[in-house]
Amino acid sequence: MTTTLVDHTFRKDVRRCFENQTYAIPARWLYDRRGSELFEEITALPEYYPTRTETALLRANGPAFAASTGANRAVIEFGSGSSTKTPHLLKAIDPAAYVPIDISGEFLEHSASLLQEQFPDLPIYPVEADFMKRVALPESVADMPKLGFFPGSTIGNMIARTSVNLLSFMRETLGEGAQLLIGFDRIKDQQLLIDAYDDSAGVTAQFSLNLLHRINRELDGDIPCETFRHRAVWNDLHARIEIYLEAQDDVKFSIDGTVHEMGKGQKIHIENSHKYGLRDARLMLRAGGWTPSHDWSDEQDYFTLILAEARPYKHAP
Repeated sequence: MTTTLVDHTFRKDVRRCFENQTYAIPARWLYDRRGSELFEEITALPEYYPTRTETALLRANGPAFAASTGANRAVIEFGSGSSTKTPHLLKAIDPAAYVPIDISGEFLEHSASLLQEQFPDLPIYPVEADFMKRVALPESVADMPKLGFFPGSTIGNMIARTSVNLLSFMRETLGEGAQLLIGFDRIKDQQLLIDAYDDSAGVTAQFSLNLLHRINRELDGDIPCETFRHRAVWNDLHARIEIYLEAQDDVKFSIDGTVHEMGKGQKIHIENSHKYGLRDARLMLRAGGWTPSHDWSDEQDYFTLILAEARPYKHAP
């Protein structure tokens, strides 16, 4: 089910892409129901190290999370998706409630239902919303201490300015005194990174191309999707993987009745995945109003989980 709000914003972003010839679409629109399903397939691929590395960290450090956060917090997960990593955290810290927030309402309800079966005594309050701004939480958790959960290094999909804005909105959503457990993907071997975003089975390519299928489905488009191909490149200057859909030939198509043209070799920029040094990640958190307090990394420094706090702002050193 697509809400009117999402439909309006999606249409606006797609129109801007083609009418202004910026040829860039925000990565969040990759995650309709089909996109979310394909992403879950990606997380199980042998090339895609982030999910298994972060999951191992969540499994191994449960006692440390419990000691650092305490029990009876409301866990607020931003962009919850299938919530596959969430049970490891919930088992570790004995929360008072769980609030998954996701923009894909149908996928959200299904995931929340499955999680409720695993935790029948845990109050679960799904919220369909765009977490890129302040979210109104259910009244049921208003007075509970809160722990934000933002795994998967989803923060890496955004440029630095947007990431800092998002962290600030998370602080507004959770309130002063809250904590945030957030995942950061680390800088590593270039080929390892490219393989993770251009797998041999072509699942990531399907995930990218689904964005064009979504435009056709929801915005009355007739884009010949087979004309485009998925491309993943490493941009060392910005320390990020960039994902593009590249036209393999001259192409003409319509969206919402408006005709657009692209030339062979032109690319639509659909996703970034920034990678971080540990100091970079800590600095970004502080810029967004969060004070890092603990961090956990795997032996190869592929991935890091950081726990941060929304401490009162100081007006002087």
